[in-house]
Amino acid sequence: MLTTLKRIVQEVTSARDLSEALELIVVRVRDAMDAQVCSVYLFDESSRRYVLMATEGLNKDQVGQVSLGTNEGIIALVGKREEPINIEDAHNHPAFHYMPTVGEDPFNAFLAAPIIHQKRLLGVITAQRHEKRRFDESEEAFLVTVSAQLASVIAHAEASGQDINGVVSGITQRDIRFKGVAGANGVAIGTAVLVTPPADLEEIPSRRATDIEAELGRLQTALDSVKGDIRRAGEKLAGELRPEEQALFDVYLNMLDDRALGSEVRRLIEGGEWAEGALAQVIRGYSRHFSQMEDVYLRERAADIRDLGRRVLSYLQSEETEPHELPDRAIIIGEDLTPAILGEVDEEHLAGIISIQGSANSHIAILARAMGIPTVMGLVDLPYRQVEGQQLVVDGYRGHVYVNLSDDLLEHFREIEQEEKAFAEELETQKDLPCITLDGQAVVLQVNTGLLTDVYRSLDRGAEGVGLYRTEVAFMMKDRFPTEAEQTEIYRSQMEIFSPRPVTMRTLDIGGDKALPYFPIEEENPFLGWRGIRVTLDHPEIFLVQIRAMLRASLGLDNLRIMLPMISSISELDEALHLIYRAVFELQEEGIPVSMPELGMMIEVPATVYQTAAYASRVDFLSVGSNDLTQYLLAVDRNNPRVAALYSSYHPAVLQALKYIVDTAHEVGTPVSICGEMAGDPAGAVLLAAMGYDSLSMNSASLLQVKSVFREIEMSWARDLLDEVLRLEDPMVIKSTIDLALRDANVSLASVTFNRDRWS
Repeated sequence: MLTTLKRIVQEVTSARDLSEALELIVVRVRDAMDAQVCSVYLFDESSRRYVLMATEGLNKDQVGQVSLGTNEGIIALVGKREEPINIEDAHNHPAFHYMPTVGEDPFNAFLAAPIIHQKRLLGVITAQRHEKRRFDESEEAFLVTVSAQLASVIAHAEASGQDINGVVSGITQRDIRFKGVAGANGVAIGTAVLVTPPADLEEIPSRRATDIEAELGRLQTALDSVKGDIRRAGEKLAGELRPEEQALFDVYLNMLDDRALGSEVRRLIEGGEWAEGALAQVIRGYSRHFSQMEDVYLRERAADIRDLGRRVLSYLQSEETEPHELPDRAIIIGEDLTPAILGEVDEEHLAGIISIQGSANSHIAILARAMGIPTVMGLVDLPYRQVEGQQLVVDGYRGHVYVNLSDDLLEHFREIEQEEKAFAEELETQKDLPCITLDGQAVVLQVNTGLLTDVYRSLDRGAEGVGLYRTEVAFMMKDRFPTEAEQTEIYRSQMEIFSPRPVTMRTLDIGGDKALPYFPIEEENPFLGWRGIRVTLDHPEIFLVQIRAMLRASLGLDNLRIMLPMISSISELDEALHLIYRAVFELQEEGIPVSMPELGMMIEVPATVYQTAAYASRVDFLSVGSNDLTQYLLAVDRNNPRVAALYSSYHPAVLQALKYIVDTAHEVGTPVSICGEMAGDPAGAVLLAAMGYDSLSMNSASLLQVKSVFREIEMSWARDLLDEVLRLEDPMVIKSTIDLALRDANVSLASVTFNRDRWS
């Protein structure tokens, strides 16, 4: 069954459109389950009816004609319960609804499973047999698995603009929303542009050809080039191969012949497809066909087909003389976008970014936040190859992307764009003003950095220092570990620019979702594995070089603070502190007059929360990494779009932990800062300041918004609000309470946020 399922999934996901996918499903599932009938009913939201959209075994003339209401038949019961139903005699079931035109009379055994995508009911898939007996458990599990795959196919079809419900009601599904992970705040409306790596057949989109003759000429040139390469390879190895092995090169040449792959690609080009798209479609089709063959030898030929396709594609792409022009407001989409790709795009034309892979801590997300470009990461369900050229909305606040927008929703997001633009202009007037509340309480706002682009924006917006400098960024930008001298130069530039303001440098924090290409860490569960201080304590040669570089970089500036990440035990902290003392002593012995900087550690592991007093007594400062602390407390990977909605900084357990940390540390006399995303969220910043955090560190793009809120409230009001929300039990209620309180207090940002939140 598993092998069969894999083949069905591969074939269906490669179908040209939803109609073809449904036809394949019903045929393949009926055969796989040895049933007499397989049918798919899609739920039409406009008419509130289940419509027969594909069948193998019933009357095909009734496809698109027969439908059932939400209270009619076993199909409706499956949809209402949202669980499978498996019965041996459908005709005698209380919910059975007889439809004389479909030809169900001979069939008794009935199995049906709901088709659900992201909690939304899309339809029902059924299997039927003549005999009166229940389908067995493995068959039921098989159909449920197929329905889950089919749900994704239907959702993709909706997003790519296929008129699904229109088959029945004439109304196309609108406002399709895909959930990812918020990468950089902001809302962007623009045109989707697919950014593809070179010679990757899977990433090539369908695109209309502007000059068919030119495309045919490009194809022929590429085919001739590949044939020449294959002939030369065959001639080079002629003396080392037997005749039957040498004949393989002729097989490859024949595949590219006008009577084989070449002719099919030409046919698609003549139909209006560009050369790359035509080639990709043909190669994917042949590859799928060979992959499904029972014969092992023939199945392996799929790899040969793909290799030939990539060779031809590389020549097609190398002959492109003009880069693909971006529209005025482009939203670039890619499988896994990198800073290098972003560097090749004209920033003036760039409105938003969507990365199918990656997380909020990916390089592209960090850079996007620094540049203020709305970004969504981890959109694994988005059919990105089908949406090129379509109008999209990127909601970087929630990590959502909208496709097929209705006029009402489009106008809503346009209003948000205008409000945010006007608010941003208003914020610029506050960049030189102090961050002081109406009742005279100063709030220290610092910045999280890692790139030079962060630095200048941060100073321009009034940052009072660096609360988190991500040293791993410098390591990620190289193909080897940077030397002590190289690190010294990088760190010195940061400290000089911010001097005399403090710069808090976190020691190398790799592992989890941050990997170095030259130092790969592969683990089953990286977030609970070898990361942060655990890595550097196991490699003191890396740790000591970095500490020495930091100390040397601070000479004459004395604004360095060193922070240790991912501490989970007292012994780890003591060992790290010992190494730092050793580095200071060694440099002083070498005649370099370094002094001991302030030393601190991050509270980001739940175990450290309950030993806050012990840690606080050993260091000069504590800094809460609220991102990791929250995900560990809630057992939620915030970078996983399937569970990211469960991640909330406003969870009561998180708020109680944050309050406990700052209260306990202050009892010992140790200052506490916080450098997670919560500090850059104006609502979260209000609670943190009310708790007593000594400084808040955030991305540069958030500085002015947070400052603006503090300048419009009283700290006594914030403390009263904190007391209120600490008595609440639900994260959503807590967040709503804060937002409403800010709105009632006439805080400028609140009105913008309220309008943005009207569409959830």
